[in-house]
Amino acid sequence: MNIIIAAVGGQGALLAARVVGQYALLQSLHVKVSEIHGMSQVHSPVIEVGTADILLGFELLEAARAIHYLRPGGLMVVSKQQIQPLPVLTGAAEYPPTLLQTFEQMAISTYGVDALSCANQIGNIKVVNTVLLGVLARRISDNTDVWRKAVEVCVPAKHRELNQKAFEMGYALDFSAIDKRRKEQKEVVS
Repeated sequence: MNIIIAAVGGQGALLAARVVGQYALLQSLHVKVSEIHGMSQVHSPVIEVGTADILLGFELLEAARAIHYLRPGGLMVVSKQQIQPLPVLTGAAEYPPTLLQTFEQMAISTYGVDALSCANQIGNIKVVNTVLLGVLARRISDNTDVWRKAVEVCVPAKHRELNQKAFEMGYALDFSAIDKRRKEQKEVVS
């Protein structure tokens, strides 16, 4: 399974990648993690365009920048959060207003998550990443114990309880309307 994580610096993408990797290791799956960020960009094995099974987006515009990696029929879990880049802040550009709607019209399964509000409810905006992991876990696996163990192994003890709450909140979010719509669309195509 190929997973792309798209985020702005400081959103916890590296921790999320470690949790996903740990989950895979606990499942005895072959794991390869490639970090390409900031000034440390290097040539390393990366996912080819159009071959990712999952796109985990921590911010809408970052997800849009990575969408070309997602294969048709792939899964996108994306935070509805909008972080204004410098050109938008200076007025030189406009933040695209309908990104989530565009994703929802594509031939992929899109789950838009108000992860920032969830994190605020828990009391710390830094757990947006773990909220998103909870949503992802529910979409791809029934084995929540392994996901919980992966969070436990990867998150430092002083932040573990908070992150476990965030994971559980994400896992519990109700997307039944989206799931029903996707099922109906698949039945029409079949």
